[in-house]
Order: sequence, then C-alpha cells, then structure tokens
Amino acid sequence: MTDRSGRRIVLAGVGGDSHSVGLIILRRALERAGFTVDFLSTQNSPDELCARVRGADAVLVSNMDGHAAYYLRDLLGLRILHGAEDAVWYLGGNPSLTGDSAAVGELHALGFSRVFLGYVDPGHVITCLNEDLADRSTHAPAGHCGSVTSTGKPSRPARSVPALPPALELASFDEQREEVLAQWYTGHQAGDLEDNAAACAARLSLAEVQDQAEREGKVLIHPRTGVAGVQGQIELFRELYEAGAGVLSFQIDSLTRNNLHEQVDLLLKESSARLKTFHGLNGFPLVNHGVAAGRSVTAEFPGTPFQVRHSTRDPRLLAEITYASGVTAFEGGALTYNLPYYRDYSPRHSVPRWAYVDRLSGLYHERFGITIDREFFGVLTAAMVPACIAVVACVLEALLAAQEGVKSVSLGYAEQGNRAQDIGAIRALRRVGRQYLDSYGHEDVAVHTVFHQYMAAFPGDPEKSRALLHGSAVTARLSGATRLMLKTAVESSRIPSAAHNAEGLVLVRSALDGPDAPPVPEAADFEEDLIVREASAVLDTILALDASGLGERVALAVERGLLDVPFSPNLWNAGRAMSVRDCGGAVRFADSGAMPLPDDIVRFHAQAVRDRQTRDRADLDVLIESDVLRTARGAFDNWPLTD
Repeated sequence: MTDRSGRRIVLAGVGGDSHSVGLIILRRALERAGFTVDFLSTQNSPDELCARVRGADAVLVSNMDGHAAYYLRDLLGLRILHGAEDAVWYLGGNPSLTGDSAAVGELHALGFSRVFLGYVDPGHVITCLNEDLADRSTHAPAGHCGSVTSTGKPSRPARSVPALPPALELASFDEQREEVLAQWYTGHQAGDLEDNAAACAARLSLAEVQDQAEREGKVLIHPRTGVAGVQGQIELFRELYEAGAGVLSFQIDSLTRNNLHEQVDLLLKESSARLKTFHGLNGFPLVNHGVAAGRSVTAEFPGTPFQVRHSTRDPRLLAEITYASGVTAFEGGALTYNLPYYRDYSPRHSVPRWAYVDRLSGLYHERFGITIDREFFGVLTAAMVPACIAVVACVLEALLAAQEGVKSVSLGYAEQGNRAQDIGAIRALRRVGRQYLDSYGHEDVAVHTVFHQYMAAFPGDPEKSRALLHGSAVTARLSGATRLMLKTAVESSRIPSAAHNAEGLVLVRSALDGPDAPPVPEAADFEEDLIVREASAVLDTILALDASGLGERVALAVERGLLDVPFSPNLWNAGRAMSVRDCGGAVRFADSGAMPLPDDIVRFHAQAVRDRQTRDRADLDVLIESDVLRTARGAFDNWPLTD
C-alpha cells in the first residue's frame, strides 16, 4: 500500500462552478485515508490554483457545469509558469457538456492524468491515487497553503465588515436603474417599463396559474431547461409544452450567472461564424440575446407561464431583461442564491442587489397591476439540509420581498427521501410563511410551495432513477405542494435533453394523477410540528436582533451563525451545522452550531444521532459520508428511502 503520510493533495473547484458538497465529502475521505489535504473550496481561477500547487503530490480539480475546457484552456502554460508540473493531475465532476470521446481527449490534453465523467466514488479516487503515487517520491512539505479550518473550509479572511446600505427609496432605485441598464449593451432594451408591462400582460402569469392550481388541488409540473440558441430554446419548449409541462423556464448559463457577458458574447460570435448554432453553453444567455429575442420565445407560448432560473451573482440586469421579455416569475434571493453558490460573497452585498430585484418586481404591480412571482431556492446545497434551515431562509427572503411590494412568493424545498419528513416540510413551509407574512402586515401576499425532486447526486442505474422519480412525485402529491420541479432519469450522467425531460414528465404525471395514492404517514404531523417549532425559534431570534432593518438582521444572522447552511462554500457561512440521517432515514442535526434551537429539540436530535451510531457501529464522519453518497451509489431498494 502507498505510504500516504506526507502525501499532500490539493483539492479545488474551478471557474464559476459552485458545487461544494462532493468536494467536502471527498476531502473527508482523503483525510481519513491519511492524506494531507489542502482544500481550496470552489470558484478558483486556474492561475490561483497553480499558484498553490508547488510541492503537491496530486491536484484534484472539480468542475460540474460542463465548462472545464473553457475555464482550463490556459492550464498547461500556467503550470509551467508556477512550477506546478510535477504533481499528478485529476479532473472530475461533470467537466464536459457532451461526454463524448473527443471531449474527453480534449480534457486529457489539458494535462490531466485521469478524467472522471459523472459521479465517482471517493474510494475509487483513493485507489487511483495509490496506484499513481506508488512509485513517486514524497515531496517535501512546501509550506502549507494554509487558511484551512477544521471544517475543511478556507478560514474567514481578516476584513472589515462593510455596513449594509440603507433601504432603497424609489428615487435611489431610479438612480440605480440607470447604472444597471448600462451594465451591458442590451440593457437599454428594457428601459421602458410601460412597454415591458404590456409584454407581461400579453403572457399568462405564473402567480395566476399557481392560484388556480391550488384551487383545483393540482400540482404543476415544472421542468428546468436551457440551451444557448433562440431557435433551439423554442424547439425545446415546444416539446415540453406538448408533453404537458405546466410551467416553462429559461435555465440561464453559468457564464451569465457570473455576469461574464463579454465572454458569452465572444463565444456566441465564434459559434455563429463556425457552426451557425452553438452548443457550448449550459443554458440560455438571456442578457446577451436581449429583450427582442426573449419576447420572440415567450410569444410562441402565450398560454403557458414562464420563469427564469439562474443563481446569478448580481441579478439586477437579468431581472430587468426577464420582465421586459414577458416573463413574470424570477427565482432567487440574497441567501438562497448566495450561500450555496459563492465562496466570497457577503450577504451585506447580496441583500441590496436583491432588494433592487424585489423593488423592480413590486413596481410592476404598483404601476401596472402585473404580479411578478418571486421564488426562493430553499434547496440550498441540496445535501441533507435540515428542513428548518430551508424554511428560515425562504421566509426571510419572502419578508424582504414583501416589504418591497412583491405580492406572490413561492417557497422552495428539496426532497430528502423520508416521506413523512418531506411532507411535513412542505406543510411547515406554507404554514410558517403565512404566519410571518401576516404578522408583518403582508396578508395580501400569496404563498405557494415548490417541491424539488431529489436534488443531490442521482443513481447511475436508470431503473432506480425512474423509481426515485415516481416515488418522489407521490410524496409531492401527498404534501399538497403547488409545484413540482422535475428531474430526469439521466441526471447522473449528462445534461438532460428535451426527450429526457418529456419522459420524466410523463412518468411523474402518472404518479400525480394516478387513481390511488398511499396514505399520508402518521409521522408527518410530528415532523411538521417539529419543523415549525425549529424554524419559529430561529426566525424569532433573528427578527429580534438589534439592527436598523430587516436586511441588516439577515446579514447578522449569517455572520453570527444563527442561520448556518451545511456544506456551504461561502466564507461568511459559519460552517458548523452538520446533518446525518436517523434510523428511519429522516435528516437530523449532528451539530446545530449556534442556531438557537430549543433545548429539548437539541436533545431530540442528539439522541437520534446516538441511536444511529449505536445501530450502525460507525463514526459520525463515516455515517455522514455514507448518507450523502447513498443515493448516488444506488444503495437503496425503494424510494422514498426505507431502513
């Protein structure tokens, strides 16, 4: 066996990609195997990465958005520049949009000894390292790249925390708007709010469709899809529309999410010159295509509501062009589109940017009677996030939106796999959202719930994936969710095509509309009440903070760890909270950090974790890794999970 003592591994994500869960799990496995791991978290540039590699035995690079060839195009030269040639280099995640042999060859040519496409078990990575390092001398320690905490996250940088800007007034909003529209050359196309409102009025509103679905007791099916070209996006939507999608959404590409509009423009121009069509972006670049293109797509489907889904760092210009395109729903918020996605992005910066989006959304209602639905991504990092954390994040963002005039909110939650807990979570989400909006004088704000089918890594076995999709839809039906965010049977291996989405849609519809459904588990009431108590305790503490306004309280909540998201890559997130499954498969706190949960609830979680450790005779770290990877490994017979 390879002597791992003194073997230094650099582990990092590159580019705009934000996926941190797999990296953190791999770091834990490598350290247990005896390696020294220098964990650089996500969103490193190749230059930053190579500058930290000198003296390493191996460099493990992750990319999940399919743009590795773009991000790493200068890697060979940078390795020479920084003296980073001696290490073994691996590339993993989902680094290619296509996964074909040509793409794999291109990635190997960037200087990687091994390229892994899709999920790879940490044990296999360790086996490969044993083989590749067996005959290599151990490097002398090169000065630890440092700044790594016991949680595996880069330590918080020494910095002065900036003061949160004051709440936006309408005049300051108008001043901001000129700057926002000037961020990219298509911005001026969204300048006329009255014209934009007319485009929205000519399309079906998601808020209205959700209200109707709830009155009729139906669950809307919502696939998430995006391709780079306008005509390709129309064709994709048409196939999904004909398959019965209740909502259509533009999935925005990763470069736009990082506000890299100039790079998108260059890629689109290169593609137009060479291929006439472009397949090198993992979504629809709405900002670059502009308002006319957006309206041309939505005009094709006047009887279907549209939404934009994205995770953009600065969402203001995208929101402007979204509404100008006739799209009446926009996802994201200062917490849910920050903490799961960005390494160095303070809530003190994200809160005012999202306040602009909410104020813009509110203006459409105040001036033109157009209701913009604002959805909040309660999925967060997707990996065993305790339901109360999703509830707290969504309700805080709903309150921020409502104070800016938003009249329809959709609160999201990601299925974890225990049916009673998942049903309780959706019910608690609606209940707590309604309670706190009403208590702050927002009784006129509609509250909807969004059930995300399992959002962590899918199994590679298509049959198990289909079983998951069907069982998940049954849970959504029993929960009374307004809308179901659709997954597909190929999630583990590729970006789903229209055909894959259509196939999943038909399967899910059969579960939602079938003549028989199992009874709601008796434990659902217990789980609902538990989540309500947890979320209410945290919300009451945050809302009582001595601060100048709600935005300031939200920022303080993150800084003090009162809201703490497991597996977050964000430096401002406390990173103490951690979760594990109990003996029945429900998600419990292994550590609640500084979150202000009642003492009896803390004791309940601690006992559930002890019972699991006693049953499985395993260390907590081993159980956490096993639980996070269980579905990806296909280590289940039925869905939802049974133990």
